[in-house]
Amino acid sequence: MQEQMLAVQRMQDYIEEHLDGEITLADLAKVSLYSPWHSYRLFREYTGLTPSDYIRRLRLSKSALRLKSEGIKVSDLAFELGYGSVDGFQRAFFREFGCNPGDYSRHPVPIPLFIPYGVKFRELRKEYAEMNDVNCVFVQMIVKPERKCLIKRGIAAEDYFTYCEEVGCDIWGILSSMDSLCGEPVCMWLPQAYRKPNTSTYVQGVEAPVDYNGPIPDGFDVITLPEAQYLAFQGEPFAEEDYASAIQAVQYAMDRYNPSLIGYEWDDTNPRIQLEPRGERGYIELRAVRRIR
Repeated sequence: MQEQMLAVQRMQDYIEEHLDGEITLADLAKVSLYSPWHSYRLFREYTGLTPSDYIRRLRLSKSALRLKSEGIKVSDLAFELGYGSVDGFQRAFFREFGCNPGDYSRHPVPIPLFIPYGVKFRELRKEYAEMNDVNCVFVQMIVKPERKCLIKRGIAAEDYFTYCEEVGCDIWGILSSMDSLCGEPVCMWLPQAYRKPNTSTYVQGVEAPVDYNGPIPDGFDVITLPEAQYLAFQGEPFAEEDYASAIQAVQYAMDRYNPSLIGYEWDDTNPRIQLEPRGERGYIELRAVRRIR
């Protein structure tokens, strides 16, 4: 089973690296070390998509990001992606996201981007291993302004794993399509004051300017958070498969940190914030503080 999972992961990695070119089943079979037929079956079993559907959805999501950030012409993008006509690209884009690419380019709205999670992470247990090595954790003070947060609530989730079980991991695709004050979506543990009855402590969302009056995706709530000081804890870069221990190292350091040494105390009236664990920058978590009076 482990070998099959790694074979699918190699195919996913190959697709990511060669997304701008032609990708054939023979190419995927070569990197998977299985026959084309068996590679196809394994890919569909582990990802829930055929290779062609996976590639199509990933290319369309990348194209949406380019339409939003680069202002590229729809016609140029269509031919770059290998569509025989602009109409063909427009139809594919509409089927995937429910809007026309030209309209989206002029007036971006939240859309469900396809986020290609590596299958190897599904095999990693959410329980953290015993920490044997102590990693360096960088701590800095930052100030977050008064802001709105567009959030998707769960039911009883207190962490990422139970949240995904309740809400689904695809919510990250919608969040990634939205502009955020900090440049990316956030995960938060909400204090009681920001929770609704029978909803989760753990939520995901995006931070927006306090005067934001743009579109709000279905099922989302909007909360307003005050200006607050935060201590940001950032760990060392890590290999993707080591993300669990990287999170543990930062949370261990944060639990042991005494903010009174710098004249502060924890401020648990503001949410604790988690950023997406990305190996190239290290795991980042933020906890609010206030000056001791």
